[in-house]
Amino acid sequence: MTTIAYKDGVIAYDSRITRGSIIDYDDYEKLVEAQGVKFILTGATGDFPRLISAYFGAVEKNVDANALAFDGETIWQVGHNDTDGLWKAAIRQDRSFAIGSGTAHALTAMDMGATAAEAVEMAKKRDTSTGGQVRLLILSVGQPDEQTSTAGITAGTVGAL
Repeated sequence: MTTIAYKDGVIAYDSRITRGSIIDYDDYEKLVEAQGVKFILTGATGDFPRLISAYFGAVEKNVDANALAFDGETIWQVGHNDTDGLWKAAIRQDRSFAIGSGTAHALTAMDMGATAAEAVEMAKKRDTSTGGQVRLLILSVGQPDEQTSTAGITAGTVGAL
């Protein structure tokens, strides 16, 4: 699966893709942009495009994926079930949040003062489905700063920003 953590305007996520106990990739990019919305996805990689299609109104069935989606203003937790279809819930940007297989590790780390990136690094130590590079999506709504090339968002790898 993966670990996606949010804290203080930063979403951090790993790059590992697993299939059961097999590591397929440690360098997979889980950030996908569609129609101006940035999705950081977890779950079955084959279902990532279907979750995004459902977000924009397509009727999909049997979607095994979740995401954090950023539309420029709101961070949404996005999922799908066959009863209700797509669901989404706004997350509070004044609190830490995490989804994926390393959620418990990441939340504990952030509760103890870790940044979102540090929390994913810590989850990598205990969750075998979290690994590879830790990447960042820095949310800077409305104003550029020293880490954001334009008003909005910058994505990069920890250490690269």
